Amino acid sequence: MELKDKVALVTGAGSGIGAAAAKALGREGADVIVVSRTGAEIEKVAAEIAAGGRTALAVAADVADASQMSKLFARIKRRWGRLDFVFANAGINGVWAPIDELTPREWDETMRINLRGTFLTVHHAVPLMRKAGGAIAITSSINGTRTFTTAGASAYATSKAGQLAFGQMLALELAKDRIRVNVICPGAIGTEIDDNTKKRRIGRAKVAASYRDGTVPLTGGEPGTAEQVAELAVFLASDRSSHISGTPIWIDGAQSLLV
Repeated sequence: MELKDKVALVTGAGSGIGAAAAKALGREGADVIVVSRTGAEIEKVAAEIAAGGRTALAVAADVADASQMSKLFARIKRRWGRLDFVFANAGINGVWAPIDELTPREWDETMRINLRGTFLTVHHAVPLMRKAGGAIAITSSINGTRTFTTAGASAYATSKAGQLAFGQMLALELAKDRIRVNVICPGAIGTEIDDNTKKRRIGRAKVAASYRDGTVPLTGGEPGTAEQVAELAVFLASDRSSHISGTPIWIDGAQSLLV
């Protein structure tokens, strides 16, 4: 239990990568604050962590709402007075459509959740981490950081590129505080996020990119799992990654080297 008695926060923790990471952090001994807009989902995640003997606090909040995030971190400060690890994982795929059909409102919503939400999470977390140091991981993507062939995903890819730049800026800014910042860039992962993707006439934006043997070389085309990404998050939270900061880590079975 290499994270024994650490305090960790995971956003987007109701399902997929966030839920898997929250549970993995709990198994390694951390108390975990699980955050999502869907209260019922995070209550189940928190109950599973608590069943393993750790404290879990479930908080329903919109990561892009400044007031809700301020209240969340005030609760954390009262309860623990510190944070050791932050996993800024909440995000949406948003709407994928040709650029001339994507509306300003659709663009703004993707930026609101993916960029503003990441900013507010880190903005409020840093004061709780400065005293003892710690680690931050941000969930970006291969899209916008290594691959650019996903039809219609201009808003999503731009937000993911922004998260990488944000993380690398902060790796330098926060180094003096002994806070490490790294960026996780998943490829195809078996989660529910695709169910919430709105695709509209993406054929108009499609560029031919076809690979006979599939697009995930390591697994013969099969996507990775949320649990594999969770293990990476645990590694980045632990002292085993004590000299890693400002690094994008592509966890994609070599997918982004093809596409």
